[in-house]
Amino acid sequence: QVQLVESGGGLVQAGGSLRLSCAASGSSFVINAMAWYRQAPGKQRELVAAITRTDNTNYAVAVKGRFTISMDKSKNTVYLQMNSLKPEDTAVYFCNADALTYGLTIRTSNYWGQGTQVTVSS
Repeated sequence: QVQLVESGGGLVQAGGSLRLSCAASGSSFVINAMAWYRQAPGKQRELVAAITRTDNTNYAVAVKGRFTISMDKSKNTVYLQMNSLKPEDTAVYFCNADALTYGLTIRTSNYWGQGTQVTVSS
């Protein structure tokens, strides 16, 4: 099993910045990829940014050029640097990980964090 713990959310004015962190912990696992999703009230959860173990990245059009995803593989931690924040970025941000776990069996599973609130005031 892999546990994900997010931190770094909060309230910020439009134009400001926040940095989200998500640390993966557990035993006998290797991270294949990590991502950030967000869900605003009344809307579906959407992909914000993703990064693979080989540092390939992917961004939603709405955040490209403003957000940067990075991963510290030594710490199994993914970061989301969010700049030039807009009120429409307000949402609960969820960390997601695709990980290979090994022990008695070897398998790839998907994991979610509990979410962290980001609120951008106008």
